[in-house]
Amino acid sequence: MVEFALPKNSKIGKGRTFKAPAGATRVKEFKIYRWNPDDGNNPVVDTYEIDLDQCGPMVLDALIKIKNEVDTTLAFRRSCREGICGSCAMNIDGGNTLACLKPIEDVKGACNVNPLPHMAVVRDLIPDLTQAYAQLRSIEPWLKSDTPPPPDAERRQSREERAELDGMWECILCFCCTTSCPSYWWNGDRYLGPATLLAAYRWIADSRDEATGERLDALEDPFKLYRCHTIMNCAQTCPKGLNPAKAIGEIKKLLAERQA
Repeated sequence: MVEFALPKNSKIGKGRTFKAPAGATRVKEFKIYRWNPDDGNNPVVDTYEIDLDQCGPMVLDALIKIKNEVDTTLAFRRSCREGICGSCAMNIDGGNTLACLKPIEDVKGACNVNPLPHMAVVRDLIPDLTQAYAQLRSIEPWLKSDTPPPPDAERRQSREERAELDGMWECILCFCCTTSCPSYWWNGDRYLGPATLLAAYRWIADSRDEATGERLDALEDPFKLYRCHTIMNCAQTCPKGLNPAKAIGEIKKLLAERQA
């Protein structure tokens, strides 16, 4: 497993410990990163002992139990609980994943829960995704076509054309891949990152889109695209089993063919 660094906050200290109820026989420790920008203190790691006999099977179940029953100040994002929305992306047991899809039983020993690495933290487990979404908007992730659709009909695709989008449309923009990428850690202000580049190729590969040349022109940049060094952390950590590095390679191939 690739272990990722904690967010760039200094002097992470030891915080409070919340003991399990008396009589609990199956206890699990959750060590959770805590930081409140309003109190002026450095980040700490709080420890929560949870009775697994009174908790659901996923890490998100434990976080919800902590927030509802132990410590209402804990802040994190969550929504669908089905691995669809991407809201509960965080670093669990050293790897980026979705808390709703991470079984507690897969974590040996104490469960360490941190926000997505190398991003500014809003509070506790909530990363600031402002830059990531701005980069996504920059590649204009929507259908662009000058040809009007058929009257009262859809823009049609063959089964083969539709199959070209498999492995890309499933992306839920959790940014687990982007925040696991060392190239993005060091060049995140200019490198678009795996999630955004996967979204870019999804539209380049779409047979209905007529802006391929324009999209490739926008990506032909030493930093936007070519900071990818195929380290493959993105494919390893993607909770949906996608391979952003492959999509990035396809963009590079198209640019090379255009220049030949």
